[in-house]
Amino acid sequence: MTAKSQSMLYESFQFKGISFKNRIVMPPMTRCRAAQPGNVPTALMAQYYGQHTDAGLIIAEATQVSEDAQGYSFTPGIHSKEQIEGWKLVTDAVHRNGGQIFLQIWHTGRMSHASFHHGDAPFAPSAIETPDGTTVWIANEDGSGGSMHRCTPPRAMTLAEIKRVQDDFVQAAANAKEAGFDGVELHGGNGYLIDEFLRKSSNQRDDAYGGSPESRVRFVVEILERLVKVFPPSRIGVRFAPHNQSRGMDDPDTPETVLLALVKMAALDIGYVHFAEVDWDAEPNVPEEFRALARAVFPNLIIVAGNYTQERADWTLEKGYADMVAFGRLFIANPDLPRRLQEQLPLNALRPEHLFGGEAEGYIDYPRSEDAAAMAQARE
Repeated sequence: MTAKSQSMLYESFQFKGISFKNRIVMPPMTRCRAAQPGNVPTALMAQYYGQHTDAGLIIAEATQVSEDAQGYSFTPGIHSKEQIEGWKLVTDAVHRNGGQIFLQIWHTGRMSHASFHHGDAPFAPSAIETPDGTTVWIANEDGSGGSMHRCTPPRAMTLAEIKRVQDDFVQAAANAKEAGFDGVELHGGNGYLIDEFLRKSSNQRDDAYGGSPESRVRFVVEILERLVKVFPPSRIGVRFAPHNQSRGMDDPDTPETVLLALVKMAALDIGYVHFAEVDWDAEPNVPEEFRALARAVFPNLIIVAGNYTQERADWTLEKGYADMVAFGRLFIANPDLPRRLQEQLPLNALRPEHLFGGEAEGYIDYPRSEDAAAMAQARE
């Protein structure tokens, strides 16, 4: 293993005019703290993101491109003027502290519930239900607590709806630019709408958006072809989860389909691909062959996320299979994570009971290393 002081993780580097202070990414993580009504980002969210600017790149949490894109309570949007103004608080805080931040934009597709759609069914590429046990989080009517609810069976999208949702993604990117974001990431993983188009298990259409891999990648590629007119290609990314088989997404051809998408992304000079690797025992590990193939067909940045340690990160970077590594749960609990990793400082423990919903507790009250040391000294 490379010595900590020499690890590539802590190197600054340049990419197509973008300066990164290190190779550590804070990935998008749903925290369900948008203000109601309207799913509006808040000053508390600005404080949260402003605490994490030691990262080379922050990718803000998955954000609805439209009202009908929602699948969970209290997740923010980027489709109203109030939401744009709320996000400006976030981008201002990040830039003031010397960071840079992209926004992940999503449509949850069939991973949703009728309560978010005025009692109607959510839509998806095909009218195929998620498996038993697939749930989304819905808050109580008074905004307190909440519980998991089985996803409502979806209906198939019309061609007009496909075009409209593509328009929504493009408008969301334009709104993100107005809000001050440095770029955008499409959420194409974890069983949400873009991912649903990619897989035979969720896409059984017989038109131009279903059938062959070429047709199944069409939905996301057509969005990207338009996004490059909103942001420079270097400031656009896509997140995929090709080896995730949960939520009824068990299509063994998905890695090959994603590689085809990467070829088309390379032709558009898209800035990065972000792989959400599975990090639980029931799912397969990422084969090294896939890592090598992805590197071979995609020349720009590759970001990986999935319960990485310093050792795994070093191996992946040194092999050239990735250019940046995202740390999720560790970053939630340790806003100064890059320093803690590099200097081998103790890590704060995550408080999982505060991951979704709530206020400041378990959100902005994790101490930085110098604050933790001062508190420990005061107790002595």
